[in-house]
Amino acid sequence: MATIRPFNSYRPQIGLEALVAALPYDVYNRQEACEVVKKNPKSFLAIDRAETQFGPEVDTYAPCVYEKAKEMLREQIANGTFIREEKPCYYLYEQEMDGRKQTGIVACASIDDYLENRIKKHENTRADKEQDRINHVDVLNTQTGPIFLAYRSTPVLRDVVAKVKQTKPVYDFVSEDGIGHRVWIVSEDEEIQTIREGFAAIDSIYIADGHHRCASAVKVGLKRREENPNFDGTEEFNYFLSVLFPDEELKIMDYNRVVMDLNGLTESDFLAEVDKIFTVEEVGLDCYHPQKKGEFGMYLNRKWYKLAVRDAYTSLDAVDGLDVSILQNHLLNPVLGIQDPKTDKRIDFVGGIRGLKELERRCGEKTGMVAFSMYPTSISELFAVADDHRLMPPKSTWFEPKLRSGLFLHELN
Repeated sequence: MATIRPFNSYRPQIGLEALVAALPYDVYNRQEACEVVKKNPKSFLAIDRAETQFGPEVDTYAPCVYEKAKEMLREQIANGTFIREEKPCYYLYEQEMDGRKQTGIVACASIDDYLENRIKKHENTRADKEQDRINHVDVLNTQTGPIFLAYRSTPVLRDVVAKVKQTKPVYDFVSEDGIGHRVWIVSEDEEIQTIREGFAAIDSIYIADGHHRCASAVKVGLKRREENPNFDGTEEFNYFLSVLFPDEELKIMDYNRVVMDLNGLTESDFLAEVDKIFTVEEVGLDCYHPQKKGEFGMYLNRKWYKLAVRDAYTSLDAVDGLDVSILQNHLLNPVLGIQDPKTDKRIDFVGGIRGLKELERRCGEKTGMVAFSMYPTSISELFAVADDHRLMPPKSTWFEPKLRSGLFLHELN
């Protein structure tokens, strides 16, 4: 039974939503963030990455950076850039990319559901990456970046979403990257109750993207509990900002690999090793997109190859059977010497949104020697790993489109 509740969101004044909405803070480095904010000072990235308001001599994680973010947010609330909903509501957030739509329910999820594994994880988090968002949320007293959650679709929730979407959205805009964004407010008591009860009937919800933001939000909530020992569980700090999408609408993109060298092997010796694990077919100059699970593309010395894993290397195990695991466990590690892909500088990861030409470019510039195109991990595979209380290998999933920050803000008291 999941507790997914409505909340009094701060949201942009109508007419400002396209200017305010920003990609997540962690898709930019500092220089890129500064360029975005310089071009559009109203971008919420200015608050999510307030180091953009300082010169390079100020550390990204200095206390004054978080205080500046707080100051800017309070200013924008005071001047009407953000308005606060009068009653607790749910919201629908539809994104459209390349003709495909996905509609999530914006709500607040329970930190207890996270702690008790009703909200399930498939990645580890790093304390250093968590600390930045812990500081940001705690100082601002506000969660600004929603967590991307997924659930198994149900008729009840599907029907109420369809009903609300028959009305006029409060926001409807296309961002610079061509993604369409529409938002509806779910304020009718009957519909609110239907959504609340619909999620209460669901046993498991899954983190699709945003593990570090989620862990940070939970830790801020636990900190507030320590500071408020008489809490009763209804306080806003017991919940974190989320957008929950049905599995049937989600698409995971490929997350491809580039390796910098052949670990001392000649090209012919490397191909011989590959042939032990995969059937190898040279396909020529055209980029090869794998067509099914167990297939891989390989780009080596300006040629593309189709690889199909041999039966001896397949597995029914939830983790070992993943394509990313097969490649890592049987080729990248034993042949190319990539023992820990999280820390090894000889491997890089390229999201599918960049296209396979990016793999050719990296190899052509000699920053990479061999590249692998992957068949995307499925949402059912993600669910299976999380249900098994296991973790996926690093860089197993790439979700597009990304949720925008700044459209919904959740205040903690």
